[in-house]
Order: sequence, then C-alpha cells, then structure tokens
Amino acid sequence: MINERYSRQILFSEIGQTGQENLLNSRVLIVGCGALGCAHAETLARAGVGFTRIVDRDFVEFTNLQRQTLFSEADAESRLPKAIAAKNRLAQINSEIEIEAIVADVNYSNIESLIKDCDLILDGTDNFQTRYLINDACVKHNKIWIYGAAVSAYGATMTIRPFESPCLRCIFEEMPGAGSAPTCDTVGVIQPIINSVSAIQMTEALKILTGNFANLHGTLMQIDVWRNDWRKIKLGAPNADCATCGKRNYEFLEVENTEFSAVLCGRNAVQISPPNRAQIDLATLAVKLQNLGNVKQNEYLVRLIVGEYELTVFRDARAIVRGTDDAAIARSVYAKYVGV
Repeated sequence: MINERYSRQILFSEIGQTGQENLLNSRVLIVGCGALGCAHAETLARAGVGFTRIVDRDFVEFTNLQRQTLFSEADAESRLPKAIAAKNRLAQINSEIEIEAIVADVNYSNIESLIKDCDLILDGTDNFQTRYLINDACVKHNKIWIYGAAVSAYGATMTIRPFESPCLRCIFEEMPGAGSAPTCDTVGVIQPIINSVSAIQMTEALKILTGNFANLHGTLMQIDVWRNDWRKIKLGAPNADCATCGKRNYEFLEVENTEFSAVLCGRNAVQISPPNRAQIDLATLAVKLQNLGNVKQNEYLVRLIVGEYELTVFRDARAIVRGTDDAAIARSVYAKYVGV
C-alpha cells in the first residue's frame, strides 16, 4: 500500500493508484541543475518518482539563490556542487526515493551511459550545445526527452518522442551562433518564467511516466509571462530530411564535432573553441556584458573580468577563460556570458 504522502495525487483520477505505482518505479535523468533543473527535481521528489539522476558541472553561487530553489546561503558559502546540494535538500523532502548526484560535464563521452537506464530525460541546461547532444543521444536510443528553456521573461518547451514527433533538430535545424542568444547572465531572468516552463515540462513528465500519452500537448509552446503572451505551435510529423532523426546522423556524439576545450599549460586558463564558430559582433557582446563586470574591448576581442575569472572572447567565438584549469568550469563560464 502506498503511504498517505501521495494520497491527493492518487485522488487525481488521471494518475490514480496505478499511476502512482508507475511513478515509484520510474527512472528520470535531469541534465543540468540550475533554475529549471531545481524545479524539475523538486517536483519529481514530491510526486514520488522512485529514482532521479541529477547531473551538473557547476557549483552554487549567491546569484543562483534568486531562482534556483533547492539551494541555500550555506550551499553558496561552501561553493557546494549543485548536484550534491540538490541531493541533500531532496533527501529532506522525500527520504523514500533515490537521488543520484553526479558532478560532471555532460558531453559526448558520457551522455549515452547517463540516459541508458532512464525512462525520461529532462532538459535543465542553459545552452544549445548540450541540448543538441541530448537530442542526438535520445534519438539514437529512442528515449523521450523534454526540451525547456527560460531567460528574461520568455520560455519555451517541447516534448520530443523520437520518430513519433519532430526532434529538436527538426524544429531548430541549426544551432544558434555563439553569442547570438541571450543568457540569464546577460539579460537576467525572473522566477515566474522558471515556474511556468517547469510546470509544463513536469506535467508532460507525469503524463509520460503514467502512460497518458494521448494528453501530451504536441506543440512547441512559447511563453512571455511579462507580456502575458502564450503561443502554441502545432507540431506535425518528423522531418524526413532532418539530419538527426531522418538521416540518423548523430554528429554531436562524435568527438570531432564537439566543443574543444584545451587547458593552457602553466597559465591557469582554458581555451574554448565551439564547433559553430560564426563571427561574433564584439560591440554587441560588449554592451551585453557591460553591467556584469569590468569590460574592455578592441577590434579583435572583448575581455570581461567577473569575480575570479577573466573571459576573453575573440571574433571567431573562440575564448580563453583565465582563473581555472578545469575545462568544465571554463565551459560553464563561457555558456553563462557568451551563450551557445
């Protein structure tokens, strides 16, 4: 007999006793434990999903506390890895479920092993490089995943069922160029858009895990909570010419097509060379970064000094991150301030 903890959820007829048992037997992967990832993880824990794997490469900072709801000031003071801090908090919420915390940079070398024993993959990332990687791996292994993004007051989400619905690349054929998309660290973000996008993603997750596929919304949903604008773009069939699900070309799983990070010997620095090295408008990037730290610009580069890091971005989207020799941290700094 399932305990009283889930009684109100069981009373919801679309879930019921059988659905609750399904949730307790489900395994979910959350890629990224920032604002969306925190909201996803807490919902799963309170709903009684039996196993959740949380993977994140970053640590808690005070700037996270405005929107990343699993973390505390003590976590930020200790610079605790986000996956670990999330696991600690979730254990206080529900001690009857299993939370696996992995502190790692999700990339071509580990994504397939991370998803292989999971029923559903949830996007809690902050960059398109990782989303295209997730898409390749999930299509290759026929795993359902739910895309979600939130920045400023705008968000978007789409549920991807390989070969039954369009995949991410069917809709967004090419990854945005480095520096072309806003990030939370350049234009900010408000908590209501996090809650809104996660609510839709997690409702879809509950439907999937309880077998209610007929009730999936089947759209690319776009939300602007500040302007009270909600749009649903109906999705058709998968694109037969899609590089990923049509042609089965999983290029983001191939090492030669992944972002290249190189530790610069003796310099406490890492060079980041993204695969889509389009030309960056340095003047525009400098304006985006001007309120975040000490910014200097010339015709060849933009340099941002923020906290303990110095980020130098070149016109071809290549960057050098000083202040660390950890490639995962450097990738995180790049994703925050340049965005890919």
